Amino acid sequence: ATEMPRVDWAKALNHLPVSDIIHNVDGQQGIYDRMITRKPNDPEWFKGGLWHENMPIDVPGYWFVSWFDVSSGPNIELFNHLRNGAKGSKLADDQYLIIAPVLHCSYKRATADTKVGDLSVGDARLNYDELTWSWFDYHLKGEANNFKQKNPRVRYYTMGSNKWQSADSFPLPGTRMQEFWLSSNGHANTRNGDGVLSAKAPGKNQPDTFTYDPMNPVPSVGGNVCCTGNAIQGGSFDQSQVELRNDVLVYTSDSLTEGVEVTGFIESTLYVSSTGTDSDITIKLIDVHPDGKAYNLDETIQRLRYREGYDKEVFMEKGKVYKVNMSPMVTSNYFAPGHRIRIEVSSSNFPRFERNLNTGGNNYDESKGVAVQNTIHHSKAYPSVVRIPIAPKK
Repeated sequence: ATEMPRVDWAKALNHLPVSDIIHNVDGQQGIYDRMITRKPNDPEWFKGGLWHENMPIDVPGYWFVSWFDVSSGPNIELFNHLRNGAKGSKLADDQYLIIAPVLHCSYKRATADTKVGDLSVGDARLNYDELTWSWFDYHLKGEANNFKQKNPRVRYYTMGSNKWQSADSFPLPGTRMQEFWLSSNGHANTRNGDGVLSAKAPGKNQPDTFTYDPMNPVPSVGGNVCCTGNAIQGGSFDQSQVELRNDVLVYTSDSLTEGVEVTGFIESTLYVSSTGTDSDITIKLIDVHPDGKAYNLDETIQRLRYREGYDKEVFMEKGKVYKVNMSPMVTSNYFAPGHRIRIEVSSSNFPRFERNLNTGGNNYDESKGVAVQNTIHHSKAYPSVVRIPIAPKK
């Protein structure tokens, strides 16, 4: 077989247009060329084995998910879809979930002192071989091995407290959604700004504006990644340097007087305006330690032309304020006393996510970006809010 040349993906992913990335590294024409030009609502996505809501699934599922995998949230949602869509059936009863604090397909790399990126998360080991064989013995061999009696429906690892926990469902029964509103006097840029994550609803706040230049995007530091070569190292890292950029808005809570476990889906609603017709909005959830180090827990993004759904493009009018519901983040993390909860907002997280060139064009076939001014509004009229799942005390 012909050996393909090694690729410096950290360099290669900077190439524009993105439709030429594979060709630029002497790669062969293939599925990438077809996929990169498809719109999200193209019927072709429903072919070839990619899951969609009308696809029948009728097999038992043992879902192994990682907090820092690229597909953690969607996989948990698919587990819930099968549990809820077939309630009371054998199919629903045959779905089980494990969520580990590791990277993509790295379960067995956990040690007595597991590190995910730069963050130590304790002893995250689990006997995956025994669990997997027991599952197959039960379903394929029909062995009466008491698999269901021995294993919880959901087994998840909580970082911070560094322990395995179990539940009957995910999100956890009894979860309370705590609202935190974005607030500032108009200068939330950088971690040295005046951005606040407040439990009090906003009053007369000044909006925060930043310049997003796609030719100088916010660099990805860790995160939920897979299969990117040397372009990004996945996991949790200190975001302090990123938070010195003027195109990163930083909203931070007061130091916690009591510890709190955050487990579940984090929902965000932002009010956004722009000088462009299209752009992106990114969010990160951060655990700020007492020493000031700020560790990322999850991130998400929304392309604004698809803010009303991926079935249609709706471009923005300059200066008009739009309500944007972000796709959810998900984690399980114990914020200890003295820690702070932080939200970062920007318009890029590259190369974790593709850059929006802000032109309103196809993006995939363009080589030059346009800088735009993006504004996050937070006031009584425009209450930008993050809803954080607080786990019930045990």
